[in-house]
Amino acid sequence: MNFISIEYAVFFAVAFVGWWGLSTLKPSFATASGRLLASWPRIIFLLVMSYGFYAAWNWRYLPLIFGSSTVDFFLARIIANEARPSRRKALLTITVILNLGFLGFFKYWNFGVENVELLRAWITGTTPQTSDALRVLLPPVGISFFTFESMSYVIDVYRGDLPAHRSYLRYLLFVSFFPHLVAGPIVRPRDLLPQLEAVPSLPSRVGAEAMFLIATGLLKKVVFADQLAIHLVDRVFERPENYSAVEVLAGVYGYAVQIYCDFSGYSDIAIGSALLLGVRFPPNFDAPYTSSNLAEFWRRWHISLSTWLRDYLYIPLGGNRGSNLATYRNLMLTMLLGGLWHGASWTFVFWGFLHGLGLAVTRAVERASGKGAGKPKGLLPKPIGVVLTFHYVCLAWIFFRAPSFDIGVRVLRQISTGTTFHPNLPPIVALLLAFGIAVHHTPRVIYDRLRAAFAAMPAAAQGAMLFLVAVVLHEAASVKAVPFVYFQF
Repeated sequence: MNFISIEYAVFFAVAFVGWWGLSTLKPSFATASGRLLASWPRIIFLLVMSYGFYAAWNWRYLPLIFGSSTVDFFLARIIANEARPSRRKALLTITVILNLGFLGFFKYWNFGVENVELLRAWITGTTPQTSDALRVLLPPVGISFFTFESMSYVIDVYRGDLPAHRSYLRYLLFVSFFPHLVAGPIVRPRDLLPQLEAVPSLPSRVGAEAMFLIATGLLKKVVFADQLAIHLVDRVFERPENYSAVEVLAGVYGYAVQIYCDFSGYSDIAIGSALLLGVRFPPNFDAPYTSSNLAEFWRRWHISLSTWLRDYLYIPLGGNRGSNLATYRNLMLTMLLGGLWHGASWTFVFWGFLHGLGLAVTRAVERASGKGAGKPKGLLPKPIGVVLTFHYVCLAWIFFRAPSFDIGVRVLRQISTGTTFHPNLPPIVALLLAFGIAVHHTPRVIYDRLRAAFAAMPAAAQGAMLFLVAVVLHEAASVKAVPFVYFQF
């Protein structure tokens, strides 16, 4: 069920009407238990809708998300009531092994089998042959996201950062809540669980903000990401040798714009959808290509993932508390695993390696210059830092996007030719690319003013603006469906 499909619109309309209709139920008696009883119908309704949303992708994987959520909920309660440190650590180990075991099996089993076969073929000098019987089905959609969310809950309870939640149904809903289920943002339990306990509300200004977010997210996806993918990026990364250096470089820049507009657009739609149900997610992007160094980039890009990796991987590894060498090791391990999280391919691992290397160099420069770790200000003027950071990120994007190392190397080789003819770069595509980059660098205050102005409009004017957006989306929509990039993760 695509977030930009008619099916999703109908599904969300049913969820919206049912959620708010059931939220108007009043308790028959004014006690805490009465309020709890009144909330059950809407919680159950939204849980059923969320599971139905997931089943629309592949109903066979419903037992997986239900089972892993159930195990984590009860293990967390046992951990909270257990005083012996050794037992608490053993229980935490169980939940980490189970969660990472599910993730590893479904997402990385085929990758492991293929690499073992390649190694065997290399040793024996034969042709690699992997039997289909050794392969598993396609991994469950969103498994990387809901695994991280559920596992972080148990870790938070173990650390004492969060009390064990009392409501089993609300916890199941926290994990499966459909706006963030298949591609994030990775919502922390401390951010979402309290909102599921509260009585929801939807002031008109919040509803307007939600519609503004959904509209801008759809424009990012359909007008920018999809058009650049179809008319430039996919073609360049399929056969880079068929294009000039200028065209290939435009394809690399195009992918940088595409993946940002695609994923931040999805995040806008997800955040807006949740807002319409009275739930607020934290922001997930903050103009990342305006960063003047790589550390700042990761504070602005996919914020929910970068903070998760920081809190649950980098800091437990030791963070920057040890020697310089230990800090660089921790950065590299975090980004290598972050790359592998994105997909079962060595190109993703290499992408993580490039970012780990860049972060280590950034940290070394900051320490050598006496700057505080992670501060945006560096040795270079900000405009130069922004340009250099953007191009380093684009270099890493080449291997993130390329289906193989060979394609990635061919992209770089074609750029090195320096050829400038560009018959495959029509003006409308070049204009779309330039406009996407320019909008990205527009000061945040302008975006905030536009959102506030939309919220202040009369309902009729808001409806007219949304109708205009719908017309633009209809005209820009391609016959070829372009799935969200992060649905594969």
